Amino acid sequence: MDEYLFESCRLGFRMWREADKELFAKMNADEEVMRYFPKRLTCGESDDFFGRIQEHFKRKGYGLWAVEIKHTREFIGFIGFLTATFPADFTPCIEIGWRLDKKYWNQGYATEGAKACLELGFTGLDFAEIYSFTAKINLPSIRVMEKIGLTKIGEFAHPGVKECDPLKPHVLFKIEQKEYKAGE
Repeated sequence: MDEYLFESCRLGFRMWREADKELFAKMNADEEVMRYFPKRLTCGESDDFFGRIQEHFKRKGYGLWAVEIKHTREFIGFIGFLTATFPADFTPCIEIGWRLDKKYWNQGYATEGAKACLELGFTGLDFAEIYSFTAKINLPSIRVMEKIGLTKIGEFAHPGVKECDPLKPHVLFKIEQKEYKAGE
């Protein structure tokens, strides 16, 4: 078995395996999981996303890690960082994000995992600041952002979402390294 790159109390963070593709595709095609995204992904689109995740790791040395529950070795989704580059006044920026299979919701995994990623981002990768954003109606993710110490700094219309789509209005959260250290 692969060793974890880093861990939290209950979660292990690792690189992706080919064996993850099938579960990843099911998760990305699930209507509930993708409720706050413009659309569910086909198997091909999910595989393309998988490839982009791998490419991001090669280019940047960090990315969206595959996450497992340590005691069962179950793949539950991803948590980690991407470099957001769409046109906005705060990009390019390092974004923290997560997507977990619905059977793992409401158990504190997203919060626990995101906190572990913030620790790595600020102390291991020396990021100066980390952003997060989501559709204004995505209250579960907004709660995670608040729980991990990010502060809402604004709202914006996401350029990658169609006009009149209820997902277009987004909230923008941020935490700086100095704030993170102050909160330890």
